[in-house]
Amino acid sequence: MVITRSKMKKRQMHSGALIGSNDDLLIEILLRLPVASVLRFKSVSKHWRSLLSQRPFTLIYKNGSISRGLFVQDFYVPFDDENRNPPPFHNLDFYPDPRGIRIIQSCNGLLLCCSMHGIQRDFRYYVFNPTTKQFALIPSVPGGGNIRRTISFMGLAFHQTDCPHYKVICIRYIKRDEDRFQIQIYSSETGKWKISDQSFSAPYYTSCSSGVYWHQAIHWAQSSGNPSYFKLDTEELQTMQSYFTIDTKNFIGEKSLYFGESRGCLHLVNRVHRIRRESRLQLNVYEMLNHHSGWFLKYRVKLDELLNARNLAPSFLDQYFIQVFDVVRGEEEEDETFFIVIQTPGRIIRYDFHEKSFKLILDHSTGPLWHRGAHRYIETIVSL
Repeated sequence: MVITRSKMKKRQMHSGALIGSNDDLLIEILLRLPVASVLRFKSVSKHWRSLLSQRPFTLIYKNGSISRGLFVQDFYVPFDDENRNPPPFHNLDFYPDPRGIRIIQSCNGLLLCCSMHGIQRDFRYYVFNPTTKQFALIPSVPGGGNIRRTISFMGLAFHQTDCPHYKVICIRYIKRDEDRFQIQIYSSETGKWKISDQSFSAPYYTSCSSGVYWHQAIHWAQSSGNPSYFKLDTEELQTMQSYFTIDTKNFIGEKSLYFGESRGCLHLVNRVHRIRRESRLQLNVYEMLNHHSGWFLKYRVKLDELLNARNLAPSFLDQYFIQVFDVVRGEEEEDETFFIVIQTPGRIIRYDFHEKSFKLILDHSTGPLWHRGAHRYIETIVSL
């Protein structure tokens, strides 16, 4: 029996139609595709767009949530300089805010942004997905300008599995002379703000400039006192064990440089200056145990020795301008990739803990970027 070209074409079309109409089979195929392909296939049909946008698919899609690089404000720095992908955006112009837009937090693929200039009571806040280019304008905190001018902190809580409907947490003072603060919560599920019953005094809130979402809670690492966290399910404010464990015979001081989360682990990095001459500058990388039961020292990096060996060391005075931009774990549990991204004046460097190797990922002659803040870029197909 001879199969003509037209019959073969009909069979192919029939097979394609069968696959396209079988959602289970279609999902098994699409789960293996990269993010860029999934986003393109959303335009095939309304059915495909609905299928790929629904929460059941986004929850099991494993090719998303991959850490690709950093936004130093709107300047993109890829982690892998040899396999550079185009930046997800060139300007934060997704909304016509006349005062400009800046990033204030990254949380599992979503960015919390706000107006760049102006006074607090007139700021607009946005949640932006740089992968899909979707954004949501967050309604203003109720109460008018006099209430909004008392805002001290805005943070984002989002995770594809344990917090799929993102939340924005606002901390504002209610009695400045008494240092009393109130928490308000916005939910994307309800589209409304609510006032938490929890209020607290300043000792819990010292220097809480940025928050980190981990295990259904927003965490802060203050410059003094114990770190604290706000549980979103019970709306309770808790403290956790301090990370300061200094041997006064060997160290002259410890300063926090980084506080963040990666692949379900909470990390804090301190800079330590030692008295011993053989290692003046050291980074201690701490990791939080489960159930907030305490910190343990994960890695100790003798930074000046490693940088000197590769002719990357800054001057002694410039050591105070060293910043830790990020701590990133591997994409899978069995992946041993675990690195830290450090900025020294004029350079951004990646150090791999397992390989004990440095890699220069950016040599910028325009001056230090340390004052601009760094926010991780993670691909996610979650729709807003």
